[in-house]
Amino acid sequence: MQGRPFDAILTGTAIALVLSLSAPSARAQNQLDQQAIEALVPMPEPADVPPPTAADVGGPVTESTGSASIINLPDPPDLPPPTFKDIAAPSVAPTPPPAPVAAPTVAPAPAPVVAHAEQPARDAIRDLISGRVTRYIDRKTDRTAVEAFYSARDYAPLWIADGAASERAKQAIAHLNSADADAMDPADYPTPTIRAGADAAALADAEMRLTASALIYARHATLGRVHYSRVSADITYNQVAPESVDVLAKLANAKDAAAVLDSYQPPQPAYRALRKKLAEVRGHKGDAGPEKVSGGPVLKLVTDKKGHTVLMQDERVPLLRSRLGLAPVNDDLFYDKPLADAVAAYQKGKGLTANGQFTNATVDALNGKRHDRDDNIIMANMERWRWVPRDLGKAHVVLNIPDFSLRVYNNGATIWKTKVVVGKPSTPTPLLSETIKFITVNPTWNVPPSIVYNEYLPALQQDPTVLKRMGLNLSQNPDGSVHISQPPGDKNALGRIRFNFPNKFLVYQHDTPDKHLFAHDKRAYSHGCMRVENPLKYGEVLLSIALPKENYTEARLRDMYGNSERNIPFPAPIPVHITYQTAFVDDSGKLVIRDDLYGRDQRLLVALKGEDRRVAEVAVERSQPNYARPAVRLPAGYANDGYSGGQSFFDRLFGNPIRPEPAPTNQRRVSRTTTR
Repeated sequence: MQGRPFDAILTGTAIALVLSLSAPSARAQNQLDQQAIEALVPMPEPADVPPPTAADVGGPVTESTGSASIINLPDPPDLPPPTFKDIAAPSVAPTPPPAPVAAPTVAPAPAPVVAHAEQPARDAIRDLISGRVTRYIDRKTDRTAVEAFYSARDYAPLWIADGAASERAKQAIAHLNSADADAMDPADYPTPTIRAGADAAALADAEMRLTASALIYARHATLGRVHYSRVSADITYNQVAPESVDVLAKLANAKDAAAVLDSYQPPQPAYRALRKKLAEVRGHKGDAGPEKVSGGPVLKLVTDKKGHTVLMQDERVPLLRSRLGLAPVNDDLFYDKPLADAVAAYQKGKGLTANGQFTNATVDALNGKRHDRDDNIIMANMERWRWVPRDLGKAHVVLNIPDFSLRVYNNGATIWKTKVVVGKPSTPTPLLSETIKFITVNPTWNVPPSIVYNEYLPALQQDPTVLKRMGLNLSQNPDGSVHISQPPGDKNALGRIRFNFPNKFLVYQHDTPDKHLFAHDKRAYSHGCMRVENPLKYGEVLLSIALPKENYTEARLRDMYGNSERNIPFPAPIPVHITYQTAFVDDSGKLVIRDDLYGRDQRLLVALKGEDRRVAEVAVERSQPNYARPAVRLPAGYANDGYSGGQSFFDRLFGNPIRPEPAPTNQRRVSRTTTR
């Protein structure tokens, strides 16, 4: 029993040593396990339970005694005392490392929804486009373009920023309101009032209205407000309308919306010069008359959605009050109801639509006849410039019918000009843009059916010898139709040289034996073709551009005169534009006004200002020239020369110059049908 205390001490020491070696690993393992569980399942709060006893856990019980704790160990079992070796190097199995705990599978969080400041406006725009876009845009192609454009940008507004008009919108509105500077009516391109802080529906409404006006403006600036077919059947141009999606894309990407809209106007210097003259005419103040009221946006009374009247402001209001006899109002620029009523009364007295809206037509009436005349003539000519191609060609020819003149341009400068004879009012020269493809020296004049059946056959019935006395040959085809021609020579109606630009009207430019007609100031004598005063020089100028290495001169062309047709093809055709400029700016900068030879100004202005102007841009069907050759019975005893031609009249007229001009020693006669 004496060794009992010592044995107990040794036993306690061994147990403490074992616990000290194993405790860290066990605690670490327990800690990792607890963390893994808590990560997967929330741990509940511990319940209030009594402390375990030694019997419960089979181990020491801790008793609290104030600030210290006493561990009461149970009596050790009866075991043999450990040896020194056992105590010094106890045999303890190493604790294996804890198994890795797999991280819990957690679903990725959804992407955050980006909230746009203009999201309500976007939603409202989407609703308008999906259900009510026809209220704003009539043309189906434009509606399709608008839907594609806004869908691609997630219906973000083009004209709205931070709940108000963007800088782009302000630029576009200012330009559309000043459309009269280009002889266009701002009333055709209404602009909305975009109020800051308006609700989403009002902003979307303004967005669509401004988009619609911008598209209409771009189309009118490119093609014209009036389709040329509404003026005459003898006008034709190959026009290309702007793509609406491209218009909107350019507006969205540009820093200056006004510059984008202006880019659709004609770029020709002649158009820009007329634009400046229009501003001068409208701003001119007569010495003896009252001050002129300038053009500008249409002034009218506007009602908002709540039925409240919205007054427009304009700098012209004080002058307008004075011109209409109303009492002046200090610093008042508002177009109010009393002023609108006065305008309506004035319109009624002038035979205008008495709607109380201060339109450009009302401005013209108020400013007097002289202003109206110059203004309207310039307006008609600016409109016609919208019909012609935007690119006239690096080298090109412009023939101006009312001025009886022809000019050749190269690299933006006039290099030659001459006089011309044009069609009579009863047989007008058509308006067109084509290309000169070849020159014919010693042309045969194949008389067009219109002259054959309207003039020569009736004359033949009166005098069977008239054609032979004129040097014309008549033959009858197997189908009974008649062909009349005049061989090459000094007396040929086409002269010695013809300039060919194949077209559906069968007209061209040519020489003439009637040189005395060029001494007249007004030279409208032909059946529609254009006679050139100095055709040899004209040929030299054109060939110096088309065939610069061939050294064609007037003398060389004259040496080609003979009795057989000789064609000189152009490797690159030269554009020719037949125009009708009754108003233009000459080389000295002076505005020149010419007579409306064919009445085309008058018909165009009626279309521009009439009640049908809303649909004036739509083409109308017109009868085309009929070149059919009906069978006829020739006078008794008239010989049939047996002419038989398998070509169409168009082919005989212009030919097919696939071969260059033959050498003088190998000339060949080629039959060509031409008109004069």
